[in-house]
Amino acid sequence: MKKTAVNLIFLFGAVAVMGLSLWGPELLAHYRDRTVLDRINTRTSGMEGEGYRYKLAGNEKLYILSECLNSQSLPESEQNALTRMEEESYQELGGTYAFVSNHKGPTGKEITSQEIFTTCNEMLQSLKMLGILPESVKEVRKGEYEAALYSAIDVLEPRNHVSVWKVSLSTDRKNADKANRLIDAYLDAEDGKVYEFYARTDQSWEELDPDLMIGRWSEYMGLDEPEVYETDNPLMETTPYYRKYVFPGMGDASTVVTIGFYDGINELFLKISK
Repeated sequence: MKKTAVNLIFLFGAVAVMGLSLWGPELLAHYRDRTVLDRINTRTSGMEGEGYRYKLAGNEKLYILSECLNSQSLPESEQNALTRMEEESYQELGGTYAFVSNHKGPTGKEITSQEIFTTCNEMLQSLKMLGILPESVKEVRKGEYEAALYSAIDVLEPRNHVSVWKVSLSTDRKNADKANRLIDAYLDAEDGKVYEFYARTDQSWEELDPDLMIGRWSEYMGLDEPEVYETDNPLMETTPYYRKYVFPGMGDASTVVTIGFYDGINELFLKISK
Protein backbone atom coordinates (compact mmCIF):
# COMPACT_ATOMS: atom_id res chain seq x y z
CA MET A 1 0.00 0.00 0.00
CA LYS A 2 2.75 2.40 0.94
CA LYS A 3 4.63 1.54 -2.24
CA THR A 4 1.52 2.22 -4.32
CA ALA A 5 1.12 5.72 -2.75
CA VAL A 6 4.74 6.58 -3.51
CA ASN A 7 4.27 5.49 -7.10
CA LEU A 8 1.16 7.66 -7.44
CA ILE A 9 2.98 10.70 -6.04
CA PHE A 10 5.86 10.11 -8.43
CA LEU A 11 3.41 9.77 -11.34
CA PHE A 12 1.57 13.00 -10.48
CA GLY A 13 4.93 14.81 -10.13
CA ALA A 14 6.08 13.60 -13.53
CA VAL A 15 2.78 14.70 -15.09
CA ALA A 16 3.09 18.14 -13.45
CA VAL A 17 6.64 18.58 -14.72
CA MET A 18 5.59 17.64 -18.25
CA GLY A 19 2.68 20.06 -18.06
CA LEU A 20 4.88 22.93 -16.94
CA SER A 21 7.37 22.19 -19.71
CA LEU A 22 4.60 22.25 -22.30
CA TRP A 23 2.42 25.14 -21.17
CA GLY A 24 4.57 27.00 -18.64
CA PRO A 25 6.53 29.24 -21.12
CA GLU A 26 3.31 30.25 -22.88
CA LEU A 27 1.58 31.13 -19.60
CA LEU A 28 4.64 33.10 -18.44
CA ALA A 29 4.83 35.02 -21.72
CA HIS A 30 1.13 35.81 -21.51
CA TYR A 31 1.59 37.12 -17.97
CA ARG A 32 4.53 39.33 -19.01
CA ASP A 33 2.55 40.72 -21.94
CA ARG A 34 -0.24 41.74 -19.57
CA THR A 35 2.26 43.69 -17.41
CA VAL A 36 3.89 45.47 -20.39
CA LEU A 37 1.37 46.00 -23.17
CA ASP A 38 -0.91 49.06 -23.03
CA ARG A 39 1.15 50.47 -20.15
CA ILE A 40 3.68 53.32 -19.98
CA ASN A 41 6.86 52.26 -18.25
CA THR A 42 9.63 54.70 -17.28
CA ARG A 43 13.20 54.02 -16.27
CA THR A 44 15.85 56.41 -14.99
CA SER A 45 19.08 56.09 -16.93
CA GLY A 46 22.47 56.94 -15.53
CA MET A 47 23.46 58.23 -19.01
CA GLU A 48 20.57 60.69 -19.22
CA GLY A 49 21.66 63.96 -20.84
CA GLU A 50 25.04 62.57 -21.84
CA GLY A 51 24.42 62.19 -25.57
CA TYR A 52 27.55 61.99 -27.71
CA ARG A 53 28.67 65.27 -29.18
CA TYR A 54 31.79 65.55 -31.30
CA LYS A 55 33.96 68.40 -30.03
CA LEU A 56 37.21 69.67 -31.49
CA ALA A 57 40.20 70.46 -29.31
CA GLY A 58 41.69 73.95 -29.35
CA ASN A 59 44.67 72.95 -31.50
CA GLU A 60 42.34 71.27 -34.01
CA LYS A 61 40.10 74.32 -34.30
CA LEU A 62 43.14 76.55 -34.76
CA TYR A 63 44.47 74.29 -37.53
CA ILE A 64 41.15 74.08 -39.40
CA LEU A 65 40.63 77.85 -39.32
CA SER A 66 44.22 78.45 -40.43
CA GLU A 67 43.85 76.06 -43.38
CA CYS A 68 40.55 77.65 -44.38
CA LEU A 69 41.94 81.18 -44.27
CA ASN A 70 44.94 80.07 -46.30
CA SER A 71 42.73 78.34 -48.88
CA GLN A 72 41.07 81.58 -49.92
CA SER A 73 41.98 82.61 -53.46
CA LEU A 74 40.92 85.34 -55.89
CA PRO A 75 37.52 86.89 -55.14
CA GLU A 76 34.57 85.12 -56.73
CA SER A 77 30.89 84.96 -56.01
CA GLU A 78 29.89 82.50 -53.31
CA GLN A 79 27.46 80.89 -55.75
CA ASN A 80 30.29 80.14 -58.20
CA ALA A 81 32.44 78.76 -55.39
CA LEU A 82 29.68 76.48 -54.12
CA THR A 83 28.83 75.30 -57.65
CA ARG A 84 32.45 74.46 -58.34
CA MET A 85 32.72 72.53 -55.08
CA GLU A 86 29.59 70.49 -55.92
CA GLU A 87 30.91 69.58 -59.36
CA GLU A 88 34.25 68.31 -58.10
CA SER A 89 34.53 64.81 -56.66
CA TYR A 90 35.79 64.27 -53.12
CA GLN A 91 38.85 62.50 -54.55
CA GLU A 92 39.72 65.60 -56.54
CA LEU A 93 39.21 67.90 -53.56
CA GLY A 94 41.71 65.92 -51.47
CA GLY A 95 41.83 67.85 -48.20
CA THR A 96 40.29 71.10 -49.44
CA TYR A 97 39.16 73.57 -46.79
CA ALA A 98 36.39 76.10 -47.32
CA PHE A 99 35.79 79.46 -45.64
CA VAL A 100 32.24 80.61 -46.37
CA SER A 101 29.72 83.13 -45.08
CA ASN A 102 27.26 81.66 -42.61
CA HIS A 103 23.92 83.00 -43.84
CA LYS A 104 21.91 80.84 -41.42
CA GLY A 105 23.14 82.84 -38.45
CA PRO A 106 23.95 81.59 -34.93
CA THR A 107 22.45 78.24 -33.93
CA GLY A 108 21.65 79.15 -30.33
CA LYS A 109 24.99 78.01 -28.92
CA GLU A 110 26.87 80.84 -30.61
CA ILE A 111 27.32 84.53 -29.98
CA THR A 112 24.60 86.58 -31.67
CA SER A 113 24.96 89.72 -33.76
CA GLN A 114 23.57 91.68 -30.81
CA GLU A 115 26.25 90.29 -28.49
CA ILE A 116 29.33 90.24 -30.70
CA PHE A 117 30.57 93.79 -30.06
CA THR A 118 30.19 93.47 -26.29
CA THR A 119 31.99 90.12 -26.44
CA CYS A 120 34.73 91.61 -28.61
CA ASN A 121 35.36 94.38 -26.07
CA GLU A 122 35.50 91.83 -23.27
CA MET A 123 38.07 89.81 -25.22
CA LEU A 124 40.13 92.92 -25.98
CA GLN A 125 40.20 93.67 -22.27
CA SER A 126 41.39 90.12 -21.57
CA LEU A 127 44.20 90.48 -24.10
CA LYS A 128 45.22 93.79 -22.52
CA MET A 129 45.33 92.25 -19.05
CA LEU A 130 47.56 89.47 -20.41
CA GLY A 131 49.94 91.98 -21.99
CA ILE A 132 49.13 90.81 -25.52
CA LEU A 133 47.49 94.08 -26.54
CA PRO A 134 48.51 97.57 -25.36
CA GLU A 135 46.08 99.46 -23.13
CA SER A 136 45.92 102.21 -25.76
CA VAL A 137 43.79 100.09 -28.13
CA LYS A 138 40.27 101.56 -28.07
CA GLU A 139 36.99 99.71 -27.64
CA VAL A 140 34.95 98.76 -30.70
CA ARG A 141 31.64 100.49 -31.32
CA LYS A 142 28.78 99.06 -33.32
CA GLY A 143 28.39 102.07 -35.59
CA GLU A 144 32.09 102.09 -36.45
CA TYR A 145 32.61 98.35 -36.97
CA GLU A 146 31.14 95.55 -39.03
CA ALA A 147 30.70 91.93 -37.95
CA ALA A 148 30.15 88.90 -40.16
CA LEU A 149 29.70 85.24 -39.24
CA TYR A 150 31.73 82.63 -41.15
CA SER A 151 32.13 78.87 -41.18
CA ALA A 152 35.53 77.24 -41.63
CA ILE A 153 34.92 73.70 -42.93
CA ASP A 154 37.00 70.64 -43.70
CA VAL A 155 35.22 69.60 -46.94
CA LEU A 156 36.18 65.94 -46.67
CA GLU A 157 35.19 65.75 -42.99
CA PRO A 158 32.35 68.30 -42.54
CA ARG A 159 32.00 67.57 -38.82
CA ASN A 160 35.40 69.30 -38.52
CA HIS A 161 34.22 72.88 -38.69
CA VAL A 162 34.68 76.12 -36.77
CA SER A 163 32.33 79.11 -36.66
CA VAL A 164 33.96 82.51 -36.27
CA TRP A 165 32.95 86.14 -36.20
CA LYS A 166 35.07 88.58 -38.19
CA VAL A 167 35.00 92.05 -36.66
CA SER A 168 36.41 94.81 -38.89
CA LEU A 169 36.71 98.58 -38.80
CA SER A 170 34.05 99.77 -41.24
CA THR A 171 35.27 100.79 -44.69
CA ASP A 172 32.30 103.15 -45.06
CA ARG A 173 34.03 105.71 -42.85
CA LYS A 174 36.44 107.52 -45.18
CA ASN A 175 39.54 109.09 -43.65
CA ALA A 176 38.65 107.52 -40.30
CA ASP A 177 41.27 107.86 -37.61
CA LYS A 178 42.83 104.40 -37.22
CA ALA A 179 45.27 105.29 -34.45
CA ASN A 180 45.01 102.86 -31.54
CA ARG A 181 42.12 101.06 -33.20
CA LEU A 182 41.39 97.40 -33.80
CA ILE A 183 41.47 96.89 -37.57
CA ASP A 184 40.43 93.24 -37.93
CA ALA A 185 39.89 90.25 -35.65
CA TYR A 186 38.59 86.69 -35.87
CA LEU A 187 36.72 85.52 -32.76
CA ASP A 188 35.42 82.06 -31.94
CA ALA A 189 31.65 82.16 -32.38
CA GLU A 190 31.06 80.08 -29.23
CA ASP A 191 33.38 81.50 -26.58
CA GLY A 192 34.66 84.69 -28.22
CA LYS A 193 38.36 83.78 -27.98
CA VAL A 194 40.51 85.77 -30.42
CA TYR A 195 42.27 83.65 -33.06
CA GLU A 196 43.77 86.52 -35.03
CA PHE A 197 43.94 90.31 -34.82
CA TYR A 198 45.46 93.43 -36.40
CA ALA A 199 45.55 96.57 -34.23
CA ARG A 200 47.15 100.01 -34.44
CA THR A 201 49.10 100.83 -31.27
CA ASP A 202 51.30 103.48 -29.69
CA GLN A 203 54.15 101.01 -29.15
CA SER A 204 57.16 100.03 -31.22
CA TRP A 205 58.46 96.54 -32.02
CA GLU A 206 61.36 97.03 -29.60
CA GLU A 207 58.90 97.48 -26.73
CA LEU A 208 57.19 94.14 -27.43
CA ASP A 209 58.11 90.70 -26.11
CA PRO A 210 56.67 88.23 -28.67
CA ASP A 211 57.83 85.13 -26.75
CA LEU A 212 55.94 86.27 -23.66
CA MET A 213 52.93 87.27 -25.77
CA ILE A 214 52.67 83.92 -27.57
CA GLY A 215 52.99 82.02 -24.30
CA ARG A 216 50.14 83.94 -22.71
CA TRP A 217 48.02 83.77 -25.86
CA SER A 218 48.42 79.97 -26.07
CA GLU A 219 47.28 79.65 -22.43
CA TYR A 220 44.36 82.00 -23.12
CA MET A 221 43.35 79.85 -26.12
CA GLY A 222 43.87 76.57 -24.27
CA LEU A 223 46.55 75.37 -26.69
CA ASP A 224 49.60 73.17 -26.32
CA GLU A 225 52.88 74.98 -25.83
CA PRO A 226 54.37 76.29 -29.10
CA GLU A 227 57.87 75.95 -30.49
CA VAL A 228 59.77 78.70 -32.28
CA TYR A 229 59.48 78.30 -36.05
CA GLU A 230 62.88 78.89 -37.59
CA THR A 231 63.10 79.94 -41.25
CA ASP A 232 65.76 81.38 -43.51
CA ASN A 233 63.24 82.78 -45.99
CA PRO A 234 63.31 86.61 -45.70
CA LEU A 235 60.28 86.93 -47.99
CA MET A 236 57.80 85.18 -45.72
CA GLU A 237 56.51 88.53 -44.45
CA THR A 238 56.28 92.05 -45.83
CA THR A 239 57.87 93.37 -42.65
CA PRO A 240 61.20 92.53 -41.04
CA TYR A 241 59.61 92.67 -37.60
CA TYR A 242 58.04 89.31 -36.86
CA ARG A 243 58.50 86.04 -35.01
CA LYS A 244 56.88 82.73 -35.92
CA TYR A 245 55.77 79.82 -33.76
CA VAL A 246 54.44 76.36 -34.53
CA PHE A 247 51.60 74.54 -32.75
CA PRO A 248 50.49 70.92 -33.15
CA GLY A 249 47.57 70.69 -35.58
CA MET A 250 45.70 67.56 -36.68
CA GLY A 251 47.53 64.30 -37.21
CA ASP A 252 51.10 65.09 -38.19
CA ALA A 253 50.18 68.58 -39.43
CA SER A 254 50.90 71.82 -37.60
CA THR A 255 49.82 75.46 -37.48
CA VAL A 256 52.17 78.42 -37.79
CA VAL A 257 51.26 81.51 -35.77
CA THR A 258 52.99 84.83 -36.41
CA ILE A 259 53.38 87.84 -34.17
CA GLY A 260 54.56 90.84 -36.16
CA PHE A 261 54.62 94.58 -36.51
CA TYR A 262 54.25 97.00 -39.44
CA ASP A 263 56.51 99.95 -38.77
CA GLY A 264 55.33 103.36 -39.94
CA ILE A 265 51.66 102.65 -39.26
CA ASN A 266 52.42 101.02 -35.89
CA GLU A 267 50.24 98.00 -36.55
CA LEU A 268 50.66 94.96 -34.33
CA PHE A 269 49.33 91.64 -35.55
CA LEU A 270 48.90 88.08 -34.37
CA LYS A 271 47.81 85.88 -37.24
CA ILE A 272 47.27 82.23 -38.10
CA SER A 273 47.02 82.85 -41.85
CA LYS A 274 49.86 83.33 -44.30
